[in-house]
Amino acid sequence: MHTAANGTWPSPWFRQLRNCPAPRLRLLCFPHAGGAANFFRPWSGLVPDDVELLAVRYPGREDRFAEPPARSMEELAEPIAQACAGLADRPLVFFGHSMGASVAFEVAARLAAGPLAPGLAALCVSGRPGPGKTRSRGLADATDEELVADLVSMSGTNAEALASPELRELFLPMIRADYRLLDRYGDHLAPGRLDVPVVAYYGDQDEHVDEDAVNAWSAVTRSGFAARSFPGGHFYLEQHAAPLLADLFARLDTSAPQATSA
Repeated sequence: MHTAANGTWPSPWFRQLRNCPAPRLRLLCFPHAGGAANFFRPWSGLVPDDVELLAVRYPGREDRFAEPPARSMEELAEPIAQACAGLADRPLVFFGHSMGASVAFEVAARLAAGPLAPGLAALCVSGRPGPGKTRSRGLADATDEELVADLVSMSGTNAEALASPELRELFLPMIRADYRLLDRYGDHLAPGRLDVPVVAYYGDQDEHVDEDAVNAWSAVTRSGFAARSFPGGHFYLEQHAAPLLADLFARLDTSAPQATSA
């Protein structure tokens, strides 16, 4: 496959963040609610030399801003799964943070029924409760002030941008659309659907995700499950990207110990 001049694949669903001419695998990252592919750009210097780093480009943000955001999980996951056909020549590892964890799981579940199933090496979920543990917080219909206060409390990268009234007008509709998608999706994760290992990460000070909620992800796989926490809140991965990725790639090495928690 060839990379377009703007760093995207021929498919509009992926942005290439680190090129690798002959990768041993591809790490495909799924952003959080209100997030975008470039959230993962700092990881480009942290992945191993033989790994290609890609991120999913959701409609309604960055250079897909003119497109309407997805209204349902199916509307989002189905075309991403179809686009993954172009990545079938190398093993894939999915990493999804927050909303992206659910999107990554839904894409993985769709691939499990098709010819790409052997190519998915692992599903890594982050900052998101597992099945039976998610709860709607009603933020899709919150006031602007309530929504901004919630985002600031989580210390996400959008928090600073939301201090500007002009940028709020751009960001808040996109974030509301993502929250509405999650409200419609609910807690539909079905157990026992994957034959790939699942690793769940979370911040030990995340008010919305605790150890019990994270361990519920073990229900979505018939293969191995592991969980690990890092210091911090919902966006712990911004401060701990290097050790997070080191842990992720160590787990992909079959010779590495497969600790169940840390």
